[in-house]
Amino acid sequence: MGFISGEETGAEMLAVVYGMEEGMRALFERLSERVTDPEARELFQTLSELEVHHKQLIFNSYKVHGGEIETIEEMDRVSSADVIESGVSAEEVVDVFRPETSSTEDVLSFAMMLETQALDLFLRYLNRSPDFDTQAVLMELAEQEKSHLKYLGELMDAKTDHP
Repeated sequence: MGFISGEETGAEMLAVVYGMEEGMRALFERLSERVTDPEARELFQTLSELEVHHKQLIFNSYKVHGGEIETIEEMDRVSSADVIESGVSAEEVVDVFRPETSSTEDVLSFAMMLETQALDLFLRYLNRSPDFDTQAVLMELAEQEKSHLKYLGELMDAKTDHP
């Protein structure tokens, strides 16, 4: 992953991850406009809104870890949203996603795949980072990804239990 090295401070890592969260938000919003199934569209919109909440959590943690950017609006201006949480570009994901065949279950599976890739990314960098603060940040991020996966799993269970 050329966008992070594992040598970042906790605040620097959070700044990168903030951009990844924005990339996910924009991706889900963009895909919501492409799907034809109204329920899948609504789910993508909900997932996009959840990323706004995740960005706020990341920004709060960034400030706790000594980040110098003062406001979330400023963070939005300086963050790069080119790479999403899974570590790939949003364009790559848009190119392979098939909106014409996407049901709610497909959207949930797709979102779970991205969250699993993010969890894997954070755990790999956790093992690489020599900085204790950065390790703590990556562990916190990994735990957040686990909770995201749990939430998506609950949605999937609800969808398959009550078609």
